[in-house]
Amino acid sequence: MPEGHTLHRLARRQQKCFGGREVRVSSPQGRFAAGATVVDGMEFHRAEAWGKHLIQRYRDGARQQIVHVHLGLYGGFTELPVPMGEPIGQVRMRIVGDEVGMDLRGPTACELYTPAELDDLVARLGPDPLRRGADPERAWQAIHRSARPIGALLMDQKVIAGVGNVYRAEVLFRARLDPLRAGRGVGRAAFDELWTDLVTLMRIGVRRRRIHVVRVEDDYGPGSYAPDRPRTYVYRRTGEPCRICGTPIAMAEMAGRNLYWCPNCQR
Repeated sequence: MPEGHTLHRLARRQQKCFGGREVRVSSPQGRFAAGATVVDGMEFHRAEAWGKHLIQRYRDGARQQIVHVHLGLYGGFTELPVPMGEPIGQVRMRIVGDEVGMDLRGPTACELYTPAELDDLVARLGPDPLRRGADPERAWQAIHRSARPIGALLMDQKVIAGVGNVYRAEVLFRARLDPLRAGRGVGRAAFDELWTDLVTLMRIGVRRRRIHVVRVEDDYGPGSYAPDRPRTYVYRRTGEPCRICGTPIAMAEMAGRNLYWCPNCQR
């Protein structure tokens, strides 16, 4: 599933391609046909991300509409020059601008939202490290009172919005925190360091268009876990030697997702 930096980068790209311009919106697949009819021909006013959720705002004079997209595990936008040609596959939503268009396939959600529904969504989410003015205090209050493992809390979008499996594993390693430690066992100084690191790493992810988590002094040795993927400290490196101490990287399941850590560095 795309992590928060991917959604913020996507929002910026859509803003650049369509912002302030009238767009044509359709649903070749038909599952978003009613919503597409509502926003078709409106001005694409703004795109923004809240954690792993993409919010598109359309307007026509005083009339405004909101489209909410959650990519889930399989969703993604494909960008093509105009004219785009016939849709290929199951295109849930097609947005066509002056020079480029985008096809959305396979999202978990693509739907019209009311302002109240958007307010409810935002209220359910924890602070997003990539949003200006995000308040880490809300995340700290949720973490330091919890008996749940910090590894599970970081993946809970109600605690911190936008963190996925890669950032969870890597930021805990960089902080030398045992992912099985209870949230209430994480001190305030350790949390502040964790939050600051998340903000830094996710901003790098937006700027570089890919996750980058290994410090310069550690960026050598074994390559990435797959072609065209970044080097990591622990993510998807089960059984391989830790880049710092050489201990084999461990893996276990936590809340339905694979968890990776170094048993020595993260004691």
